[in-house]
Amino acid sequence: MTADASESFLVRAAELRDVTTIVSLIRELAEFEHLSHLLQVTPEKLRPHLFGERAVVEALVAESAGDVVGFAVFFTNFSTFLAQPGLYLEDLYVQPTQRGRGVGEALLSRVGRIAVEREYGRFEWSVLDWNANAIRFYEKMGATVMPDWRICRVTGEALQRFAA
Repeated sequence: MTADASESFLVRAAELRDVTTIVSLIRELAEFEHLSHLLQVTPEKLRPHLFGERAVVEALVAESAGDVVGFAVFFTNFSTFLAQPGLYLEDLYVQPTQRGRGVGEALLSRVGRIAVEREYGRFEWSVLDWNANAIRFYEKMGATVMPDWRICRVTGEALQRFAA
């Protein structure tokens, strides 16, 4: 995929060799979001979820000049209202030096295309309310930011108590 005549990049399915780089980019994303204190990801922990016998997520990477410069991690969800599966984008990240070249747009469009090819009913993701640049980018791409919906989350010890 080409951003312009002088700068090119390729969007492809992530491969086993990309796991360490994806983890490194996840760390960059966590720093940007001021959430590094929540990180538990390692290549060893991520690898089976991307490439194991019971993989639960998929990933695309954007490669430029032989380097992975961005990624998208997504998984299948389900809409009872539509009675159809959908795709949920867990993370989209492009290194700051690579932004403005169309890399993020290419990754996001490719995940959307996968949803259409699979005949899924939705493609959804979350965005932090303070990330105005991302919100503008997503709206420019045609997304609707859902103001009436809030994410509910239970994790860690709270999840253990919740399940008890």
